[in-house]
Amino acid sequence: QVQFVESGGGLVQAGGSLRVSCAASGRGFSINAMAWYRQAPGKQRELVAGISTRGQQINYADSVKGRFTISRDNAKKTVYLQMNSLKPEDTAVYYCNIWTSGIPGHYWGQGTQVTVSS
Repeated sequence: QVQFVESGGGLVQAGGSLRVSCAASGRGFSINAMAWYRQAPGKQRELVAGISTRGQQINYADSVKGRFTISRDNAKKTVYLQMNSLKPEDTAVYYCNIWTSGIPGHYWGQGTQVTVSS
């Protein structure tokens, strides 16, 4: 069984930067592609960025391309999301989970709130 704990969220002004982290527990982290998802109030949870097991494949949502960078440290069982040039529309709760087709059905953590003010 896997657990994810997100951290690093906070309040930041538009144009600012923030890095969120996801610490995973349990076995098998290094053989799972990972992703960051986010959900704003009243909106669907969406994929923000995905990264393959060793980082050889990385995908970003069009809305964050050029601004966000996903990375992982398998030794630390941690996934990161560096967010630059933040916009108010990036405001959401950010979650990490397995990178898969669609939205994962379980293993969701509490997420970390990111609020971008204008």
